[in-house]
Amino acid sequence: MTLKKYCLLCFALLFLQNINAQNREGKTIDTLQTEKLDEVIISPLHINNTIQDTPASIGILSKKELLQNNTTDISTVINTIPGVFMQSANITTTRISIRGIGARTPYGTNKIRAFYGSIPLTSGNSETVIDDIDLENLNQIEIIKGPLSSVYGAGLGGAILISPQLSKNIGESAGISTVVGSYGLLKNTLNYSLNEKQGSLNLSYHKLETDGWRENSAYNREGVTLAGELFKKKNSKLTYFSNYTYLKAYIPSSINKTMFDNSPQSGAPTWVASKGFKEYKSTLAGLAYDFKINENLSNSTSVFMNYKDSNEPRPFDILRQYTFASGARTQFSGNFKINEIENQFITGIEYFTDHYKGNTFQNLYQQNNGQGSLQGDQLTETGQKRNFYNIFAQFRTLLSRKFEIQAGLDYNKTEFELENYNLNSTQNYSYDGIFSPQLSFLFKPNAQQTVYFSASRGFSLPATEETLTSTGSINPDIKPENGYNFELGGKFYFFNKRLYSEISIYRMEIKDLLVAKRVGDDQYVGVNAGKTFHEGIEITLNHNWPINSFFNINSYISGSFGNYEFKEFVDNGNDFSGNKLTGVPANKVNAGINLNTSLGIYLSGDFQFIDKIPLNDANAVYADSYNIINLKTGYRFEILPKLNAHLAAGINNVTNEKYASLILPNAVAVGNTSPRYYYPGLPTNFYGLVSLNYLF
Repeated sequence: MTLKKYCLLCFALLFLQNINAQNREGKTIDTLQTEKLDEVIISPLHINNTIQDTPASIGILSKKELLQNNTTDISTVINTIPGVFMQSANITTTRISIRGIGARTPYGTNKIRAFYGSIPLTSGNSETVIDDIDLENLNQIEIIKGPLSSVYGAGLGGAILISPQLSKNIGESAGISTVVGSYGLLKNTLNYSLNEKQGSLNLSYHKLETDGWRENSAYNREGVTLAGELFKKKNSKLTYFSNYTYLKAYIPSSINKTMFDNSPQSGAPTWVASKGFKEYKSTLAGLAYDFKINENLSNSTSVFMNYKDSNEPRPFDILRQYTFASGARTQFSGNFKINEIENQFITGIEYFTDHYKGNTFQNLYQQNNGQGSLQGDQLTETGQKRNFYNIFAQFRTLLSRKFEIQAGLDYNKTEFELENYNLNSTQNYSYDGIFSPQLSFLFKPNAQQTVYFSASRGFSLPATEETLTSTGSINPDIKPENGYNFELGGKFYFFNKRLYSEISIYRMEIKDLLVAKRVGDDQYVGVNAGKTFHEGIEITLNHNWPINSFFNINSYISGSFGNYEFKEFVDNGNDFSGNKLTGVPANKVNAGINLNTSLGIYLSGDFQFIDKIPLNDANAVYADSYNIINLKTGYRFEILPKLNAHLAAGINNVTNEKYASLILPNAVAVGNTSPRYYYPGLPTNFYGLVSLNYLF
């Protein structure tokens, strides 16, 4: 289907939804008080504070939406955002791609920047992990789609902004919740919050464990989160965040097509025999001081640190890694008038430094009498120090009540030092400074309708393994990926703000495509191998329908329809130009409905369609498309004055669909075996939830 047909289809859907809503409104407006959709407030990192005034496509997940499933797996709710695709296997192995960017990454997520409050979650190695923080400790997630680099720095695919949970109500509260489910799922959460005039405190502990449904897939994670505000005054406050996580997750790894079809519960034989797992301790912490200098100027300054110590026994070796990152960010924001024209601005600087050390050892599991991994002699030892700074500015001018212009610019300078202890060598290298401009136009015919156009440039730095040659030295020829994004979109409220609709059409071309060529079990060499082309259309509809004083229905439908392909790509003499981009579905549709009652009883259901996914660059093999249906019901009620309870139960994958929840792009066959592309997704599974909350 062509992009033009996509546009016509989505505009038709939007029109039909509006007509349906209008018909329903005609039947109920005389007997019901109109209930509006809440206006969405976004992070203070933006130059605007509402999504309606932002000339960009931003997916928003509220607290309620984050907890709509079983509160354990973030991928289920992330995937409701059009254009965003999060794959997850055994919870800990995940990959996020935005509009196809990052889809070919072998493991993990890169080409995207993420922040927890003002703390970067993206390492100097360009890897982003958002799974460590418990869902119940998040207030909101914003996903900015596309390279809006003027404020967020490097992030070709976009940025993820996570808002910590902070106390809103004055006083004290405490809560406890338990989730139990299939395959030994058990999650316990304790939380306490205090909010007074001068400060607040939020303290939470969680423990999540499951036996897993595949061989060698047991999972255990526990963590403590502390966040709050101190020294609150009229014009200033100090915000603090910290999170500690311990994780041990066994890894069943990927399997081939035959095993996927006949015994998906099986793990890869070598991973099962070695009892391979990932174990780490992670700590992040930060302070942010916000103060208002005068009526027209404010400042926000933050400092942060992030430490991770990990151990990963694998069949081919044992990997030990240590990472310590720290940095600071300061941002000035203000407003002023020129010839009665209102203007706003944000400008600042961010500095980030990251120290990494990695060791590999022999894994002698075959000599360990079936007891799993056994550490042998050291094989390699490397270290890397990477630091960069971003200088950024964004400017907004309101030419009239209906028309405004936004422009931004980011400058990034990155340097790193590689230490190869085996070769007893140290190498220093730096990339040329990178400018990333952004220009947007926004037209608001009224307070409830917005049309925008934006053009921006972004880039993505190579990960550590992509900067190296096969001998372990720095490859001076490797360059960052970069690309331009052009986007036209609109955001519209209808029927007295009971229906919200959003549509965006984008076109992006990426050049100097980074390709990780596999040269060993866990060894990759990066090359800049060509160009990719990304275009598509995304649509979101959210509708609130008050049936009567007892029933209320909220529904949504979202879809992304894309065309992602290699524009120019030659690898090892094979010309893949014109092929579909590996690892990402072209089309994705989500829909959901929530029936709420005044008694506190609710029923919800959601549906997800994922199109087929190319598994290799040659497009010779595809993962099948699939449909997932989830159902949940619950009851919120008051047991005693100030003591509230919530009971819920749910079924995920109601139809027992067989699907790959994560794929390994371009998996290589070893010996006479078939390539291991597939991480099977969970079959039908059940869960129940009990929570109590007391207001002191």
